[in-house]
Amino acid sequence: MRKYSINRKTKETEIKVDLDLDGNGKSKIETGIGFLDHMIEQLAKHSMFDISIKAQGDLHIDYHHTTEDSALALGEALTKSLGDRKGIKRFGQALSAMDETLSRVVVDCSNRPYLVWNVNLTKPKLGEMDTELFKEWFQAFAQSSGITLHVENLYGENNHHIIESCFKGLARALREAVEIDLKRKGEIPSTKGTL
Repeated sequence: MRKYSINRKTKETEIKVDLDLDGNGKSKIETGIGFLDHMIEQLAKHSMFDISIKAQGDLHIDYHHTTEDSALALGEALTKSLGDRKGIKRFGQALSAMDETLSRVVVDCSNRPYLVWNVNLTKPKLGEMDTELFKEWFQAFAQSSGITLHVENLYGENNHHIIESCFKGLARALREAVEIDLKRKGEIPSTKGTL
């Protein structure tokens, strides 16, 4: 059963996440940040993960803590769901197009967290969300999930399309990376023997 539930509580946020890697792409996302909810719904739909997030945060200050902590909690749920990572394909990649935009996302479920973020946005906000927070979300997610994550917008003009293509690309790359490889027969996908 590749599932995990987590409750993360700090002085700034309280977040509950339920994740099922072998789901059907169902989601119930309530962060209080409309655009972020929309992006995580895209992540669930295209990864085929079932994701539920209920977050209460200090949105009266700004959206930073809720954005970052929701990614930390979801990433922790991912790494716990993967366990020792036996039998997974480990690597995944996706080219993600949305109208005039094309982005590339590559994932290595290596247990060595790292983010490369080559995404330039030209607007300060999408909806009510500061666009600088998207890098924070991807950074926190990579860190707590133990993945190496490369996100690159190859071209595009519309900032909404650019960010959505990044989330959809992450979804498809993760779907590939966490898939069980029938040739591995329960082996760790590393010459080290551990991840």
